Amino acid sequence: MKVFLHYEDNQDKSLHKSLKITLPKKWKSGPTNKLLEFGVESYNASELGKSNPLDAATLHLAHKVQPEESKSENDAVLTPLASDAIVMEVIDDRDALYMCHGASQTLQQIKDIQQAEIEKKKQELANTVACVHFGCKNRWVKGTPPPDCTYHASPPVFHETAKFWSCCPQKKAYDWEDFQAIKGCLTGKCTNVKEENEQKQFLGGCDLREQIGEAQKLKSIDDFNAAQAAGGSEAAPILTRLKGVMAEIGVENELFDQVFEGIQKDTGDDLDAATQELGVKLKKAMKAIAVEQLRIK
Repeated sequence: MKVFLHYEDNQDKSLHKSLKITLPKKWKSGPTNKLLEFGVESYNASELGKSNPLDAATLHLAHKVQPEESKSENDAVLTPLASDAIVMEVIDDRDALYMCHGASQTLQQIKDIQQAEIEKKKQELANTVACVHFGCKNRWVKGTPPPDCTYHASPPVFHETAKFWSCCPQKKAYDWEDFQAIKGCLTGKCTNVKEENEQKQFLGGCDLREQIGEAQKLKSIDDFNAAQAAGGSEAAPILTRLKGVMAEIGVENELFDQVFEGIQKDTGDDLDAATQELGVKLKKAMKAIAVEQLRIK
C-alpha cells in the first residue's frame, strides 16, 4: 500500500514538501497518527525542517473529499482524519494525504462535534420558518417581519440534462451550481403561507409535453399547406425550425441551447440580436469549412 503525503499548509511554497511512502503491513491495522508522526519526522530531518520545524501534536492528517453534487475536482475539500482511525479503514492505496495545522481529534471527538452541529441545525430549524416562494432560500426567526425576497413565478423544470425555471425558459443550466445561480424574476416579501391552489414543486418532460399540447392550436390541412407555402414561418419560429434541422444532422438540442444562451448573454438577452449573431457565426463557420476544402484540393 502506497500513499502520497503532502505538507502544503504554509503560504511560503518553498517550505512545501511531498513524500511517497510504502506503508509497512503492520501500519495498515494501526492508527493514522502513526503515519502523521512518520511524516513529521521525515520533514524535520530534511533541510526544510531546520527553518520550519513541525510538531506532530499540533498537526492532523486530512484527505480531499469531493462533494457528491459536484463533478469538479476544484470543489474537493480537505476532511480531517481521526488520530485513532485505522489506516486500512479510512485510507485507500495511492491516496493523497495532507499534513495540516491544527491538533488531531479522535473518532469520539469528531462524532461529538458532528452531533453538536446536527443539534444546532435542528434548533435553528425549530426557531425559524422558510420562504415558500420558488427559488428563495431565505429563513427568518419566527414572529419577526419577513425579509425581502427575490424568487421565481413558477416551478423549476428538470428535463433530460437541462435545468431551468418554467417562468424563465430562456435561461437554461446543465449543472446544479449554475441552475441555483439563476436569479429570480420577481421581487417582494418572503412568506411561509402556501397558496390554496398550490403548484407542483417541479416539472418534468411529461409536464412540458402536456403544456405544449395545450398551447398548440390544431391546424387544418389548408392552414398547414398555407404555412408550408409561406416557407413554414407560421408553423414554427425560425429558431425552432433551425434547432430541429440541426438535430437531424447530428447537432444535439442541448448543444444548440448552450451555444445560443451564451450568445444571448453577450447580446443582453436580446432575442433578435442573438438570432442575427448566431447567423453571423454560422456563416463564418461555413466559410471556414469552404476555405479548408480549397486547401485540401
